[in-house]
Amino acid sequence: MRARTGAPSFTARPLALPFLLLLTVCVLLGSAGGAQAVGYRYWSFWERSGTPWTYATEGPSTSRPADGDVQGFRFAVSADSADAARPRGRADFAAICAGTPARGGQKRVALVLDFGTPADAPSGERPPAPRSVCARVPGDATTADALAAVAGPLRYDTNALLCAIAGYPAKGCGEQVASGQDHGRTGGKDDGDRADGPAHHGPSVGVCTGVAVVAVLGIAAAARARRRRG
Repeated sequence: MRARTGAPSFTARPLALPFLLLLTVCVLLGSAGGAQAVGYRYWSFWERSGTPWTYATEGPSTSRPADGDVQGFRFAVSADSADAARPRGRADFAAICAGTPARGGQKRVALVLDFGTPADAPSGERPPAPRSVCARVPGDATTADALAAVAGPLRYDTNALLCAIAGYPAKGCGEQVASGQDHGRTGGKDDGDRADGPAHHGPSVGVCTGVAVVAVLGIAAAARARRRRG
């Protein structure tokens, strides 16, 4: 009589190989999804033609706003323009520039300056309180000119990237940082911030567990069938 005690271990091995490979893929994808994303700490530039803020398509040194425009800046850590936090606070031209009368040959630009949260601040620095100011500048002035008139000192790097508004931050410019944490995002839409939600990267633990259970049951059933045939 042929002994069957060792049969299951040998017949199950070929069937177990796909299971092991699948489980390995799940673990690797789960680990990759849990890794911290990379972001950048910088001032983002925004325009407001209606109710929502829109990410500016050009820099403040080339943008030439019209009289009555509202523009905003937000200091935060973000991966790209889609992830960038919008300026918070009131953004109404009539309210911001109520005390700044119009003058011939000049224009008024409402600027909303959001210095961000302590979580986004460089080490050792604390963000100033947000402010809204009205800049009255010559008709051909750029946004950078308007900023310099009401929110200096400004700081730029050698590539003309805006690094600091009103001296904040004191150092650094668009440096790369880990953005796996929450970096001061409120998650609400009322304050003009970006909406938050849980990040989903790769298969969940539950999915991998379910796949593993199904694979184990299939291997066990196949091994029993082989034993019966033997």
